[in-house]
Amino acid sequence: MCSIISIYEFTKLRVVLIKNQLNCVSCTPNSFFRRAFDFVYTPYSISNKRHTDSGASKPEARKSRSLFKKMLDIDGKTHEMLINNYISNLKIKKWESNYVIAEKTVQLFRHFIDTINWSTTIELLNQLREYGFQITSALPLQFIVGNIIRRILNIVREEYTAARKSSEEEIDVQDSLHKIVTSEDDVDDYNSIVPELKLSIFEHLDEFQMEIESSNEDISKQALEHIHSNEIILTVGKSSEVEMFLKEAAKDRIFEVFITECSPLNHGRQLALNLSKHKIQSTLIPDSTMFGIMSRVNKVIIGVDSVMANGGLRTFNGCHAVALAAAHYSVPVIVLAPMYKLSSRYLCSYNQDAFNEFVSPAGVLNYSDSVVSKVDVYNPTYDYVPPENVTLFISNNGGHSPSYVYRLLSEIYHPLDYDLSVQNK
Repeated sequence: MCSIISIYEFTKLRVVLIKNQLNCVSCTPNSFFRRAFDFVYTPYSISNKRHTDSGASKPEARKSRSLFKKMLDIDGKTHEMLINNYISNLKIKKWESNYVIAEKTVQLFRHFIDTINWSTTIELLNQLREYGFQITSALPLQFIVGNIIRRILNIVREEYTAARKSSEEEIDVQDSLHKIVTSEDDVDDYNSIVPELKLSIFEHLDEFQMEIESSNEDISKQALEHIHSNEIILTVGKSSEVEMFLKEAAKDRIFEVFITECSPLNHGRQLALNLSKHKIQSTLIPDSTMFGIMSRVNKVIIGVDSVMANGGLRTFNGCHAVALAAAHYSVPVIVLAPMYKLSSRYLCSYNQDAFNEFVSPAGVLNYSDSVVSKVDVYNPTYDYVPPENVTLFISNNGGHSPSYVYRLLSEIYHPLDYDLSVQNK
């Protein structure tokens, strides 16, 4: 909100000049700011609708949008403000849901694509990579942010390549598959000017946003293929994907769910409460009892924070112990992970500072206890689960084995974007 307030004050100082240029003398500063802000920060369809509803003409909308963008984007000051505000919101955990973080990241980079002064695709890519590197460097543990940025960069590359190929001669249907696969790609320089590229990118971003919004629903539609009547399911903590998955299966199946409370944060309690409201037989159990109950379990279904490039998981604290117990009793472990949670990063070492987040240990050891001054207490948020302990991934695109993750990564990310610190030539 800080950046919006500063933009507001900045606008009020210059509103008289812009009114004169727009022949909009009757506007109040507040109404003018709202209209001008809509032109910049909302998609074209919404922006045009709002402008039409307010009675303004389309030429005035274009003038206002252009002037306002020029005023706000001098020397990239507004972009820096937006980036700082975005980083601040994540650091104070204003957006805790991965879904919300993904949505906000797409919106931010959509605005960058719209307002960056670029003529060739390589200029746009380099600027987006610079912003992406700045954000990911400040938020090294927010894997979702890096995933979305790399996906957007790949969307830009795909739209550029598609536009170039559509303007060139189509591949002869008589060409062999070997020739097509081994043919040299001559559009990797990204230096050509492609008309209407921005519009194509925005259309693809709209599809990407719809994919994010519907990912949990697409995963839950596969529930009946994996959950059968009278089964006993074990899950860990609270996951929106798991909750929707179980609720969908409960429409046609009767089964029982054991939920570990995921101490000390105790997220499992909320999931148990939500499932009980939907008449799903659920039992909340202490983390320490999960090994004893595992012999009765038919399958383990868990959510995940991120899927690493090797098929391993960064997931809730306690999941590694559950996965080891499941392996001991040969119980399948099913992981629900939307495609935007697939990360190009590897666990290069077990250095917890580079992989994990630590929260207050107050839930483990009271500060008033005299022993606090004599011990160091760590309360990690995540666990790493190796790929050999995972049976199946279920994404919004279907089921995949851990060994297939590398293929999925090659489809949604470009290899040149794995390291955002290296600029394209």
